[in-house]
Amino acid sequence: MRAVKYVLPCVLAVSAGLSSHAARAEDGGAPYWVSLRKDESNMRVGPGREYRINWTYVRKGLPMKVLRVMGGWRLVEDPDGSRGWMLAQFLARAHTGMVKGGVAEMRERADGSGRLLWRLAPGVVGTIGDCGAGWCQFDVNGRKGYAQQAAIWGAGAP
Repeated sequence: MRAVKYVLPCVLAVSAGLSSHAARAEDGGAPYWVSLRKDESNMRVGPGREYRINWTYVRKGLPMKVLRVMGGWRLVEDPDGSRGWMLAQFLARAHTGMVKGGVAEMRERADGSGRLLWRLAPGVVGTIGDCGAGWCQFDVNGRKGYAQQAAIWGAGAP
């Protein structure tokens, strides 16, 4: 039986947010950020279909870090630190991040000031925009604002 990772956590609503745009990972060599393209994606123990499936991810948009490229395969690391191989077709260049640790606050302004817009539960995934001064644009299903970079796995350099 395959192990399945990542069910959907909740967003704790406070009020509506600001606009932001989706960021894309830079082209180039590893390491770099990607996200899962499919609702179900397999991670294998080696770079080939003949290798055993180690994890099955059931969460489109989950951020991953590409550590190595081998043909059509990518050695990736998930937010929990699990590593394995995925076909490139399961990965998108959409730059997403996941709230790690405790509840994170989403604020109105890029410097973390302004009113509290949302409280984000650990495990919430959103799209990361521009980051600066320790805060990143973050969009969770249309709920937009700024979250602390340190609270989001996938923000900053891979």
